[in-house]
Amino acid sequence: MKEAKDLIKQELLQFEGKFNEAVASRVALLDRIMKFIIKRKGKQLRPMFVFLSAKLNGEVNDVTYRAASLVEILHTATLVHDDVVDESFERRGFFSINALWKNKVAVLVGDYLLSKGLLLSLNSEDYKILQILSTAVKEMSEGELLQIEKSRNLNLKEEIYFEIIRSKTASLLSSACAAGAWSTSKDEIVTEKMRQFGEKVGLAFQIKDDLFDYGNDAIGKPTGNDIKEKKLTLPLIYTLNNCDNFARRKIIHIVKNNNKDKEKVKWVIDMVVKTGGIAYAEKKMIEIKNEALSILYTFPDNEIREGLKQLVEYTTDRKY
Repeated sequence: MKEAKDLIKQELLQFEGKFNEAVASRVALLDRIMKFIIKRKGKQLRPMFVFLSAKLNGEVNDVTYRAASLVEILHTATLVHDDVVDESFERRGFFSINALWKNKVAVLVGDYLLSKGLLLSLNSEDYKILQILSTAVKEMSEGELLQIEKSRNLNLKEEIYFEIIRSKTASLLSSACAAGAWSTSKDEIVTEKMRQFGEKVGLAFQIKDDLFDYGNDAIGKPTGNDIKEKKLTLPLIYTLNNCDNFARRKIIHIVKNNNKDKEKVKWVIDMVVKTGGIAYAEKKMIEIKNEALSILYTFPDNEIREGLKQLVEYTTDRKY
């Protein structure tokens, strides 16, 4: 991923200042929380996709910087709200906003970020960028609610799973690629192609996250967190649809009633491995990644395309 980052090093440096400026507030409490968020920001994967998608189709400009800021603002807002919904007190190894300032403040901070993002685009009349990103926020909310609805009976078909992760996870990444492309090309066809590319990358990204629950080189052992939270991920869905009735009933009972019992959760994980759920999910992830690369390869071969290829490979090869 380092090579991809080097291609947009200057853009990312400028972006830092523009993003900080975009979320600043005159309210002391809000400004303190914004500084806390900025200090603990993640890998900035989505802004990277914005800048590389923009450079693939033209020269980075002010619209690109605003699009990258909007993507990161909306992403941050959804994370703040997610921590409240999930009652999570940790984010990226630090206390979450709701852990430090309680739920009421966290919800208001999320709302503040959403409004700042909307105003950033409206004030500059970036209507197409705003439309792309607003659609993503709508889809993310729908995906979360669909997951809540379907997880109640643990009867999830693979198509519904993909509908959930397409809305919940892939929509923001696809909109980052589309917004970046639009900012430099102003071309509907190119923008749609980059949206489809980003969606494929987002789907592969989420499947990789699903697989982490069953162990990886960095963790060294399965975590079973998704099972504890009754989340139906692709390896588990495949297992439920391909094991015998006795095993299926037992898995459903454990996920519903014994999801905090380490031994029973381990039994479910072992069943997923034995039934081929891990291998199936890995195969699907690689297939979708290759579909993303096929779209990318329709663009001219240059260092920017190579940088995007590296980002795609990072999503499926990452260790955490």
